[in-house]
Amino acid sequence: MDQRTSSARISVLPGFGLTMGFTLLYLSLIVLIPLSTILFKTLSLSWEQFWKIMLSPRTVAAFRISFQTSFFAAVIDLIFGSIVGWVLVRYRFPGKQFMDALVDLPFALPTAVAGIVLTTLFSPVGWIGKFLVPHNINVNYTPLGITVALVFVGLPFVVRTIQPVLSEFDKSTEEVAASMGANRWQILQRVIFPEIWPAMLTGFTLAFARNLGEYGSIVFISGNIPMKTEITTLLIVGRLENYDYAGATALAFSMLVLSFILLLLINLLQAKSRKRMLI
Repeated sequence: MDQRTSSARISVLPGFGLTMGFTLLYLSLIVLIPLSTILFKTLSLSWEQFWKIMLSPRTVAAFRISFQTSFFAAVIDLIFGSIVGWVLVRYRFPGKQFMDALVDLPFALPTAVAGIVLTTLFSPVGWIGKFLVPHNINVNYTPLGITVALVFVGLPFVVRTIQPVLSEFDKSTEEVAASMGANRWQILQRVIFPEIWPAMLTGFTLAFARNLGEYGSIVFISGNIPMKTEITTLLIVGRLENYDYAGATALAFSMLVLSFILLLLINLLQAKSRKRMLI
């Protein structure tokens, strides 16, 4: 009877062969085939044509703007997202559920709508822009505007990554540290920060990766000015509109490789930090 029950329990879920086959099929259809298409289309270019596209001043400027704005936006998201996550976990106040729901707004709101709203807010007659423009602080059609849009898009990734870690954190360790004479800064630096650092790094990585591929929220607020506010995704769309499919896929492939290398380095750093914590 026990053997029948045990075998029934084992056979409830599909075996390794079926689940692995489904996984490989899913990854092939959703990930591998589209990525291989980009690679094969890029290979239709000669090395001379490929490097001519990559090293053109317009392409170099687009890559520089994309990575700079994405990095700075991810850093801002890391700082303020950690604070928002801390407040939502550690404090009780009226409207907490509403604020918690607002964090997910960039997930639900179409990015193009977010771009239109931000452009309106920071225009010379907008609610925020009318206070900034008289002081020569221009947001629209500048790299600052791109960064603002990316901060809006990437913030939920940091908050939702840090929140569960803070919720599961044992407060008794803070109490022990306080009873031993540690002040608040020492508790934060030596007790709390080492525990949440891997989650912070993960949130930063997710926000940075999301920012690199963003398009909808940037297309309006950036103005798409070549050499100044044109990011790589806008340049790719521009080449597609001009039927330069090989050039567009070459840019997409380069962006994919650079993003993968950066994400791999960050993940290796994260794994190393976790290993140190276990030791």
